[in-house]
Amino acid sequence: MIASAGLATYAWVSFKKVMANMRLDNKIALVTGAGAGIGRAIAEALASEGAHVFVTDQNGEAAAVVAAAIAAKGHRTTAATMDVTRGQDVFAAMRLVEAGPGRLDILVNNAGLNVRADFRHMTDEEWVRLREVNLDGVVRVARDGFGMLRKSGKGSLVNISSIMGQRGLRPLAAYSATKGAVTALTKGLAVEYAPFGIRVNAVAPGYVETALTERVLRNPLMAKALVDRTLLKRFGTAEEIARAVLFFASDESSYVTGAELLVDGGMAAAL
Repeated sequence: MIASAGLATYAWVSFKKVMANMRLDNKIALVTGAGAGIGRAIAEALASEGAHVFVTDQNGEAAAVVAAAIAAKGHRTTAATMDVTRGQDVFAAMRLVEAGPGRLDILVNNAGLNVRADFRHMTDEEWVRLREVNLDGVVRVARDGFGMLRKSGKGSLVNISSIMGQRGLRPLAAYSATKGAVTALTKGLAVEYAPFGIRVNAVAPGYVETALTERVLRNPLMAKALVDRTLLKRFGTAEEIARAVLFFASDESSYVTGAELLVDGGMAAAL
């Protein structure tokens, strides 16, 4: 039994031990598209491991809600409105980081968009919007975040790609093109950023239950067809994707760069 006089000391020592075991203690992270779904799960996972997370989303209110939930658990966080298709938004977010901690240890390019349409019927406007978010946005954030990552000395850039960047599935030809480009960009940036101590990797999710996939997955026939193509016979969760990002963000992957990790229940292997 612990005497009441020593309880506070015991609790503080225990707390310090827990903090010492946090994989991202004192790290600074920024996550795009973190207002919901996979992005929110990533932001929460990084914060739970000790990182100060900048929660960014084109929906500023959604970003604020996520940041408030993270802060309520005693973690450090900052919310910011950032549309990755707007250069001024990205610039402002990086200046916010610069004015605060002054560096980024972890940068996660998660913001994404899907347009399901047969390619032959896709409009120029639909294609441009898809490309602006899924590829141009990744390029812009990776480029403009370079200076902050370089200041870390051992930064980690994680891009969210997709197994559809490696496989074809109707009606996702245009989506696959943008995600395949993200995979290629990841490898190219791994080469270009390595001399500055920055690792660049990608996580490629399969079908995960989020608002982005809700319309497809609530169709019983479509859902069954997708599960049948998945070796583990279920859809993934946002938290499972977040754990893969956490691996790349932490020193556990200190000798990994230019890699793409498929988190898809074996779907790509079966297709």
